[in-house]
Amino acid sequence: MKIAVLMGGTSEEREISIRTGAGVSKALLSLGHEVITLDTGTGALLRAGELEAALGNPAGPSALAPAALPKGATNVGLEPFVRGMPRDIELVFVALHGGDGENGTLQALLDLARVPYTGSGVLASALAMDKAISKRIFVHDGVPTPEWVERWAPEDPVQPWNPDLEPEEIEALGGFPLVVKPNDQGSTVGITIVQARAELKGAFHTARRYGRLVLVERFIPGREVTVSVLDDRPLPVVEIIPEGGFYDYEHKYTSGASRYECPANLPRETTERLQDLGVRACRALRTRGVARVDFRLDEEGAPFCLEVNTVPGMTETSLVPKAAAAAGMTYEDLVRAIVDSSPLEVVR
Repeated sequence: MKIAVLMGGTSEEREISIRTGAGVSKALLSLGHEVITLDTGTGALLRAGELEAALGNPAGPSALAPAALPKGATNVGLEPFVRGMPRDIELVFVALHGGDGENGTLQALLDLARVPYTGSGVLASALAMDKAISKRIFVHDGVPTPEWVERWAPEDPVQPWNPDLEPEEIEALGGFPLVVKPNDQGSTVGITIVQARAELKGAFHTARRYGRLVLVERFIPGREVTVSVLDDRPLPVVEIIPEGGFYDYEHKYTSGASRYECPANLPRETTERLQDLGVRACRALRTRGVARVDFRLDEEGAPFCLEVNTVPGMTETSLVPKAAAAAGMTYEDLVRAIVDSSPLEVVR
């Protein structure tokens, strides 16, 4: 099959996407597919043999912050890349994390162009990227999620904005610490754990840089776990143990900054509960293919769903490949399963 891997892009998760695309491309080649890679951030369309040049910095992202866009990056949007894709492409492997690659925009363009693609469709992608909407759906479908409040910033970014929380809101969220984060980012981009009221203003404005809607969420002390769901089937639970601090961008993508246990050392009842909730959250949002559901376990072992990722990372430190390995799958097995789960009946 001739497969185009879309990666890179212009979101804050650009370099992680490049690393995902590199791993996926290598696996697809080993599975016998013909592969081309498209960096939608620069417009570079490369044959598999030219992949190394597209990666730029194969050593990975800075441990301190998301990578900056490369020289020559474009902001023309995804439509020209979809429209200019070779006509003989049989499948697009979506490796674009965050932004228009994960929020349904790319999926809508591919649907309109009648090009099959991996992963979730337009609706699931849009719902999962919007944390406030997905949390409302979780509440409706009985998936526990931390309580939250929302604050909208003005449309004009230069207009003064002085958000705050009422004392009763802080009390309803369990008091400090609180989690302040953008509504539609991933990889903990723009997130702050606020320890006192004096830190709120700075946290609001940090999150505001990534979108108008900011969420303030109850902080759940305890353990960080995740459930990957592949074709409506939960994989083994992974526990993430950051080496100091919380599971932020640095701890996610710096080798050795976090430890992982898979399967997680949990009571069987807790494992089964997490897996059931992971599947339920994915069904509620109508995901397809592979998705990853992130949870916090409080000190009593009660789970709280944070979000669903419809284009989860596939790098060497990513959680989905770890869960798949614990289920007896190689990386190539996982990539094959993602390809096989894609609807291929669309014909241009």
